[in-house]
Amino acid sequence: MSKVHLEQVADRLAIMDLLNRYARGIDRCDIDVLRSVWWPGAKADYGQGEIDALEWFDGVIPALLGMRRTQHFLGNMLIEMGNGVATAETYCRAWHEVDSPDGPQEMEVGGRYLDRLQRRGDEWRLLHRRYVLDWSRNGPSTARWDGPLYEGLTRRGKRAPHDPSHTGE
Repeated sequence: MSKVHLEQVADRLAIMDLLNRYARGIDRCDIDVLRSVWWPGAKADYGQGEIDALEWFDGVIPALLGMRRTQHFLGNMLIEMGNGVATAETYCRAWHEVDSPDGPQEMEVGGRYLDRLQRRGDEWRLLHRRYVLDWSRNGPSTARWDGPLYEGLTRRGKRAPHDPSHTGE
């Protein structure tokens, strides 16, 4: 494999790692991780218009902290690269459990991130993101946290800095 091909593979893996760190940052509500994936001045448009990506956190983190739990799962990633810039289309399923007057509710959405990225030096970060909602599903929560199948699973996901990925527990 030539040096050029190895660099392309390294860039592709760096972009995939960046997108996965974003999902982790969102689910753990870890502002430091989220800041590390966007270039200063980057823009985000999750459907309500384009805003500064770093300002976007001001609204989304409190909303996520108000939910019982979330999990973002990334799937298909189509990445096109050239000359230190890239575009990526990434499929995402996001599951949320929220409180309501009727008890815990589940909200699941399926969509895609349409991203523009840039490499500066050896580092890739997001320059622009558009979110596309493809489907959603909502209803009473079916989550179970006790009983014979779950009582032994005592290590549970939490928000940063209390999550086992931070504490080592």
